[in-house]
Amino acid sequence: MRRLFHLPQLLPLAAAILMICAALTPSLIPRDADAQGLQAGIMAAIGYGITSWALSFWRAFQLPRLRGRAADVAHTIILVPVFGVLAWFLSQFLGWQNSVRERVGMETLSEADMARTLLIAFGVLLLALLIGRAVQLLFDQTRRRLARHVAPATANLLGLVVVLAAIFVLTDRGVVRNLFRAADEASAAAARFTDPGSPAPAESWRAGSAASLIDWAAMGERGRSFVQSGPSAARIAEITGRPAIEPLRIYIGREQGESAAERAEIALAEMRRTGAFDRAALVISIPTGTGWMEPASHDALEYLLGGNVATVAIQYSYLSSFLALIAETNTGLETAQALFDAVYAEWSARPPHARPRLYLFGISLGAWASMNSLDLLQTVSDPIDGAVWAGPPFTSAMWLQTTQRRNPGSPFVLPQIGAGDVVRFTDGRQPLSPDGWGRMRVVFIQYGSDPIVFYSPASAWRKPEWMTEPRAPDVSPQMTWYPVVTMVQMAVDMVLSQDPPPGFGHRYRAAHYVDAWAAVALPGGLSPDLRARIEAICLDLCANE
Repeated sequence: MRRLFHLPQLLPLAAAILMICAALTPSLIPRDADAQGLQAGIMAAIGYGITSWALSFWRAFQLPRLRGRAADVAHTIILVPVFGVLAWFLSQFLGWQNSVRERVGMETLSEADMARTLLIAFGVLLLALLIGRAVQLLFDQTRRRLARHVAPATANLLGLVVVLAAIFVLTDRGVVRNLFRAADEASAAAARFTDPGSPAPAESWRAGSAASLIDWAAMGERGRSFVQSGPSAARIAEITGRPAIEPLRIYIGREQGESAAERAEIALAEMRRTGAFDRAALVISIPTGTGWMEPASHDALEYLLGGNVATVAIQYSYLSSFLALIAETNTGLETAQALFDAVYAEWSARPPHARPRLYLFGISLGAWASMNSLDLLQTVSDPIDGAVWAGPPFTSAMWLQTTQRRNPGSPFVLPQIGAGDVVRFTDGRQPLSPDGWGRMRVVFIQYGSDPIVFYSPASAWRKPEWMTEPRAPDVSPQMTWYPVVTMVQMAVDMVLSQDPPPGFGHRYRAAHYVDAWAAVALPGGLSPDLRARIEAICLDLCANE
């Protein structure tokens, strides 16, 4: 066991300290002391590991090396300025991080938080060194055993292959995959549990009722919550001062069928049964990875249209959007495509005067899947009426293509597309005029501080476009691009994107849904008084979520 505790190599240690410095720089999303320390420790371990591997290859090729006193002097020359850099970065740390926190209205950090960050960072680095030492011992034991039967060079190569394969199988095929499976099964079991206090709807026209084609238990907790919530006709009439009808919400749980196509057919049959195609507006809404439906968006549209709305959705995963994107990349795309194809075929077969206006909605991974389901060539002769997409992930091809076609001089984070008659972008800080629209209306809601939208793997080697422009109002002006570092920082930002208050990061405000739907679905616009009343209702709803 004593071999596990060899002193760290000095050059890799210097690289680890520089990576800790890099982790202290500001990014899009504020971090608390624990998250900052964990990130710094992981980055330090990466820096240590990469440098150690580089030195191993240097020795393997028998390149010149300093030894004895010359090596000590060289290490001193390197380590002294490195610790000086660390001291300078620590002196800037609180100012940097608090510049991010002040932008989003969060409490600032103190010197105690900085000390906690450092302790956690070096603790994580120590743990990583112990794991690395254990892997090194495993490699040494393997190559020595192999060297009894083959040449030393061959034993080294085979030993490396065996150890890497063992690690891959243990993590990807073993631990990681089993963790994903366990999380999925646990979520599925929880979704199947039906709260005795939440009986199936009594009204026959509601999804999940005794007359429904959808099984109430198979709908899952997320679906049952969506179907049961939402404003009543009486509440809508009270707020708007106009007659209203009961909104129609249809949700298909993942347990309802074996495939996306089967669930889409059940959804279509339920829509026919409940008269969804007889409403004034029909929304194909794609949930997030967990099956969650954004309450503020759907409530906002139902208030705006007097309840004369039918919304249909299908669950495709139990995992969070971030995990679903990794483990179930195609599931959401297949589900969104199956649902859109089924609904669009029925909708487009009806005469224009005898069908509802058709809209798409999605937030986060749901927005990505929703965009992917819309084939503009397929629908060009009979286009949908519009869409609202919030927080579109950077992987969204339609979002990226649209952004790249922005008018010269318009910013990357808030592009202007042509005359704005088809597509408009908003961060909620400027009004969306009801004027100047064409046949189809599309609104993207995105915040400059949302890493889900603006992350880019290419930021490892080049500055992102949005960093070549003046910063968005919700982004710290002290954020600076560093090769590799910025990419890692923003990858961590994606994990923490829900931490800021609503209006920042990946948390979208109720008021911005009201404005977006008013621009898309109300040709005549929305009065300030009614807007304020609907916003207040949706804001209360979000606060209770």
